[in-house]
Amino acid sequence: MLSRTADHLFWMSRYMERAENTARMLDVNYQTSLLPQSADRAEQGWAGVLGISELTQAFHKQHRSVDAKSVMHFMVRDATNPSSIVSCLGAARENARAVRGTLTTELWETTNATWLEFNRMLRDGAFERDPASVFEWVKFRSHLSRGVAVGTMLQDEALHFIRIGTFLERADNTARLLDVKFHALAGDYFGTWGENDAPEVDFYHWSAILRSVSGFEIYRKVYRNVIRPDKVAELLILRPDMPRSLAACMNETVTNLALVANEHSGETERRAGRLRSDLQFGRIDEILSTGLHAFLTQFLDRVNDIGAGISRDFLVPA
Repeated sequence: MLSRTADHLFWMSRYMERAENTARMLDVNYQTSLLPQSADRAEQGWAGVLGISELTQAFHKQHRSVDAKSVMHFMVRDATNPSSIVSCLGAARENARAVRGTLTTELWETTNATWLEFNRMLRDGAFERDPASVFEWVKFRSHLSRGVAVGTMLQDEALHFIRIGTFLERADNTARLLDVKFHALAGDYFGTWGENDAPEVDFYHWSAILRSVSGFEIYRKVYRNVIRPDKVAELLILRPDMPRSLAACMNETVTNLALVANEHSGETERRAGRLRSDLQFGRIDEILSTGLHAFLTQFLDRVNDIGAGISRDFLVPA
């Protein structure tokens, strides 16, 4: 496969996944902002959204204050923000158009229709009327895109690069969400939490975080007890059977990397495999004792390093 074709497929899937994760992140913050809380805590929540995406400086160049309306506008419909939903869907569509002949008709039409329909919804004011329904729509279209890709694409290198892009992006976003939200909510609780220590006031915030990664029902099925930060961290980091966990993302990345391996990719495969092994054999008590923030920061650095290796080994050099 030509490296330019692989590059477009890789970034097409990353941008579609990024749009979904941005919608998930905004949805959880929108829902929690409706709960009784101080103005300072509400502002911290929206500031956290910008922090997750490393867009705080870019936001303040256009807006004076951090509030729900301005942050959601910036993260949903601001075309000057490359990480906004409208920008991500547009970039996914442009990358798909560049490799139109490699995609199935169904996958191209799904990607193109998502872009066109989302812009129509923005023009018609659907986002202002009901933000939550728009976020759900973006998540659904991302699910649909992945399902169409798996259900209609030949299982060759094209599909493998789509899968690599999807799960690298998902790992990056899950780690960022965990880092910011746990820092804001858990504070210094880790290491002192007991079975019955969870403050009831935070139940809805923890459950909202789980719902943002479609993990609330899974948590109840796996742990069957009160929502505790250490168990939430374990579910979203180490459980390979949780679809959006870091472990599950790295399993998929390593598997698909092996299927497209070439004579240059050995070091990238080694680093990805080592990261997967660290998650496979890791323990949540060890991670929390050494510091969750430090662990997630290192994880993000390693994921970015793997992404750079994939670009160097397979794709068009940045």
